[in-house]
Amino acid sequence: MFRFLFLVLICPLLTLLGAERPNLLFLLSDDHSVPYLGCYGNPDVRTPTLDRLAAEGICFDRFFTSCPQCVPSRAALMTGRSPVAVRMVRFTSPLPADVPALPDLLREKGGYYTGIAGRSYHLDGPSTGKPGMKRASPVMGGLMDRENLRTFKQRADYVEEKGGMKDFGGKLASFLDRVPKEKSWFFWLGFSDPHHPWDTVSSKGRLDPAKITLPPHLPDLPGVREDLAKYLQEVEHLDEDVKAVLDVLEQRGLAQNTLVIFIGDNGMAMPHGKGYLTDPGLNTPCIIRWPGVVKPGQKAHNLLSGEDFTPTMLDAAGIPPLPSMSGVSFLKQLRGQPFAPRQHIFAERGPHGGDGGMKPDISANVFDLARCVRSDRYKLIYNCTPHGAIKPVDSAGDPSWQQIEAAHAESRLSTEHTKTYFTSPRPTFELYDLEKDPGELHNLAGDPALKQVEFQLKKALTEKMVLDWDFLPAPLR
Repeated sequence: MFRFLFLVLICPLLTLLGAERPNLLFLLSDDHSVPYLGCYGNPDVRTPTLDRLAAEGICFDRFFTSCPQCVPSRAALMTGRSPVAVRMVRFTSPLPADVPALPDLLREKGGYYTGIAGRSYHLDGPSTGKPGMKRASPVMGGLMDRENLRTFKQRADYVEEKGGMKDFGGKLASFLDRVPKEKSWFFWLGFSDPHHPWDTVSSKGRLDPAKITLPPHLPDLPGVREDLAKYLQEVEHLDEDVKAVLDVLEQRGLAQNTLVIFIGDNGMAMPHGKGYLTDPGLNTPCIIRWPGVVKPGQKAHNLLSGEDFTPTMLDAAGIPPLPSMSGVSFLKQLRGQPFAPRQHIFAERGPHGGDGGMKPDISANVFDLARCVRSDRYKLIYNCTPHGAIKPVDSAGDPSWQQIEAAHAESRLSTEHTKTYFTSPRPTFELYDLEKDPGELHNLAGDPALKQVEFQLKKALTEKMVLDWDFLPAPLR
């Protein structure tokens, strides 16, 4: 009788709580837009490691972060909720202590050993620093310290201190050395590439700017080609760093029981990208390998949101997602089971960078309040502060934008690029048919032929804003 009870009742419980749960290796690149990997069909970038990872698992081409900026995007990834809902719209916010995050949920509810290393996780507010330091924040940082607003280091068992942006394989090895025997683990490893400035080059050498394929939203100018080539060189360097990490996983004999997910935190820091609600700002790679569960070689085209990441990781670990999470687990899709895909994804845009020193004439790369909703075919962007001049985040001083501005001043830009980058004020609503206009260059808002499409998107966005307690006025009553 005891043997029967053990087999029927105890064994399943041990399986649920023990080593049968997958390890979770979360690899996060920085400022990485689709399609800039070989597995997404880009002919210019050489990324054999990530291409192989995609071939061994599933590659999603419609994964959208919840914000085109690193801090709010990470907040959504870690909480399964929108940045607005968890009060993380401002770039300098710490994740509130009363909001559960993936590492502490895995540890508390699943017994996982959890760790974070690499590039900053960006969820504890600005650093206090020392007087004179470039990124010191003595007033706000001091407040964070005084009021104990920094909580993220308490949410994980291991948080790397001052590890730098080298030896990513060593970072994983150092974490694995600390994992208690027989415990499942979660490790979040953040890369710096391909974040601006673009100053790394892989062992493959430099790319020829003249041979780069330009997307429709970028005008063909020498500086644009030069900057895009530098960006792609960073992606190639990233690919080699990822190889070092996966090699350690293989050497430790852990590859078969580890779910590896690779995504980008937001899009590339070029015009129409990072900081903006266009697809190059939101649509990032998403590759998942899970041996024995995910069928290799899949290409998936359904919509996924950054809000879906935490519910899916919890689900994979056998932990029910919290009712407060607006993200939807796509574990069934990973398992090859019937799955109802999303109809819409949503994203928000708020202030970028620090809060100090803002001037009344701030441009949209520094301060912008906007929301968007996207279906399979259409996107609606809702601009609530449309008077700020458009500039790319981080790269406004680089040759690409400097030459775009010069070409505009000399009336050498095409009409569509001129409207896209130099219309002031911007329209309150922008509507794009992404099937016919993937570059998001032709605003169709107000077109009578798309009246119902525009209304349905506004309705979906209004519902999202209300349910997330958004502070901006909704598009519909």
